[in-house]
Amino acid sequence: VLLTFCIDLRRFSKWCKLRKAEPGYNNFEWFVTGAIDTLLVAQTFCVAAEKKGLGICYLGTTTYNPQMIVEALELPELVFPVTTVTVGWPAEQPEQVDRLPLEAIVHEEFYHDYTSQDIDRLYAYKESLSENKQFVLENNKETLAQVFTDVRYTKKHNEAMSENLWKVMKEQGF
Repeated sequence: VLLTFCIDLRRFSKWCKLRKAEPGYNNFEWFVTGAIDTLLVAQTFCVAAEKKGLGICYLGTTTYNPQMIVEALELPELVFPVTTVTVGWPAEQPEQVDRLPLEAIVHEEFYHDYTSQDIDRLYAYKESLSENKQFVLENNKETLAQVFTDVRYTKKHNEAMSENLWKVMKEQGF
């Protein structure tokens, strides 16, 4: 099953208008608030699905091509796709993707900025994996970071996707 989770400020705005109230939810603040709420629902669904033995996978492409989803799902103004999740019975139990250790993402009391030594230590495992070393070789780069910045997620593509995302957000009334 393929599920797309959307911000829906249309329904609430319609309710406001029907009750003689002027809604003000077609702005960036409410887009962010709606996105947070939508992601919380998506994550709650995924936890429940996994608890029942289902496999899930978030698709990062939802925000790369929102206009295609808007068109396919016939989403009206003030409704916007935030994330898409595939759900199904897994045929296998694949290994978990490498992740940074918790100390790389959890901060206590205040943000702890990273020293160069911290960065080296926190990324050492990721950089040592054979598949990541292979990515570096295949892409003729010196470092794994260069694969991310020069090949996978280039500034040029990020800016183009950001422009498109902003354009579609505006077209959807935000």
